[in-house]
Amino acid sequence: MFRNLPDTRGFFGPYGGQEIPPQLKAIMDAIDQAYQRIRTEPAFIEELRDLQRHYVGRPSPVYFCRRLSQQAGGAEIYLKREDLNHTGAHKINHCLGEALLARSMAKTKVLAETGAGQHGVALAAACALVGIPCEIHMGEIDVAKQAPNVTRMKLMGARVIPVSRGTRTLKDAVDSAFEEYLRDPQNFFYAIGSVVGPHPFPQMVRDFQRIVGEEAREQFQQQTGALPDLLVACVGGGSNAIGLFSAFLEDSEVEMVGVEPAGRGLDTPDHAATLSRGTPGVLHGMRCYLLQDAQGEPLPVYSIASGLDYPGVGPQHSYLKDLGRVRYESITDDACLAAFQQLARCEGIIPALESAHALAYALLVAPQRPGQRILVNLSGRGDKDIDFVAKHLQL
Repeated sequence: MFRNLPDTRGFFGPYGGQEIPPQLKAIMDAIDQAYQRIRTEPAFIEELRDLQRHYVGRPSPVYFCRRLSQQAGGAEIYLKREDLNHTGAHKINHCLGEALLARSMAKTKVLAETGAGQHGVALAAACALVGIPCEIHMGEIDVAKQAPNVTRMKLMGARVIPVSRGTRTLKDAVDSAFEEYLRDPQNFFYAIGSVVGPHPFPQMVRDFQRIVGEEAREQFQQQTGALPDLLVACVGGGSNAIGLFSAFLEDSEVEMVGVEPAGRGLDTPDHAATLSRGTPGVLHGMRCYLLQDAQGEPLPVYSIASGLDYPGVGPQHSYLKDLGRVRYESITDDACLAAFQQLARCEGIIPALESAHALAYALLVAPQRPGQRILVNLSGRGDKDIDFVAKHLQL
């Protein structure tokens, strides 16, 4: 059943679709038609595979954390090392695909939002590579937190637009970028940074990220002779998690957990645990689980990890929650920071704060799973976070 999703209208069960103004439907349908055409063209496939290998550095390795596993006790912990990709995260996987698609459609500018900055950096790199102007919208709070990534974007020629409205974080950056896109949707291309938004973007980004799971499935069996017992990935919009999970959805013996940010606690308003505490609604052109008020307006959300502070989530995650195929848990800022430090000091690997949420959950459950193997998607590296973490922890 998972291979047939989404349906022709872009729905994953009751989630997804195109909740957009009528004047945009033709634009989205044109993007869908262009994507469905190009994804089977031998020249596109060959160019993308060549870039994945020689530009991104794929395949990224699966690494066994021997010392970390000994410290945690119980299960063995493995990492899918997406942090080793060019630009430092999984985001380059779909940014290359979207930039190539924009070039094939003769678009004159590529727009995007970014939270932690990894999507912005990856898209700036991809646009520089294919020769299309790039504009990135980013909340002012995230601009301050992720200064190294802002500099990287600018060095690669991207125009960075600080967003001062609302909470000055990811949701507001999406709104700002979308408004700019509406000025000329015929010539601009909005490269959505996760498995969110109107169809075809949840499908398209999932397809480009599926390489993470396909590699991991083959690598893990080669290294251990079996499939993982548990997959763990952080979930904001949900692209890295879908990338890992999608290749294992039909393996009923493989348990999957998506980890959301509990922030300062689920008993406070300072979290972004959409699937744990949200309800179905409409956000940014899609139907999904959403943290919303009584009028259906998105609530302010918070996470120490800028890439996770989003009030919605991808429609496929929403459907997987309802089906019970994936379980969604949450991890606090404090647990995230502890995992961040433990991996750095134990294995010499500095994770992104987003990825540290997934690692924290693996460390939490490992003692109760002796003899099992846990595969964590280390979706990004923590270079972007070290100044913020050092200040926060007074290192």
